Amino acid sequence: MDNISPQERSSVMSRVQSKNTRPEIVVRQTSYRLGYRYRLHCPDLPGKPDIVFKSRKKVIFVNGCFWHRHQGCNKTRTPKSNVDFWNNKFQKTVERDQATCADLMREGWDVLIVWECEIRNIQDLKTKMIAFLGE
Repeated sequence: MDNISPQERSSVMSRVQSKNTRPEIVVRQTSYRLGYRYRLHCPDLPGKPDIVFKSRKKVIFVNGCFWHRHQGCNKTRTPKSNVDFWNNKFQKTVERDQATCADLMREGWDVLIVWECEIRNIQDLKTKMIAFLGE
């Protein structure tokens, strides 16, 4: 059972951002401090990747653990009410993510997924980004 009314739930959900989230901003700042320059949300690429490095032909998606179902993460819980709805919604999101990555790779792009929980350790994030973007 949900603890809040449908109107309150709608209000909460309407404030969930899809762009310029805190995890995305942390990844962008880290990238910039490492000396990498990028474009944001390129509409001409499948899935409108969060961060695009056109000259390197590489993209980064910054995914929320809850919405994109990060395996093994404690933020990947399913709400207790309306379980069928949520499972269907999450399944479609995962399938869309997989199709988007496949489309990008078919077009010759390298794809990195940075999970929301991974931004807690900036040093590990830097290492991951350097390994992906190269020198």
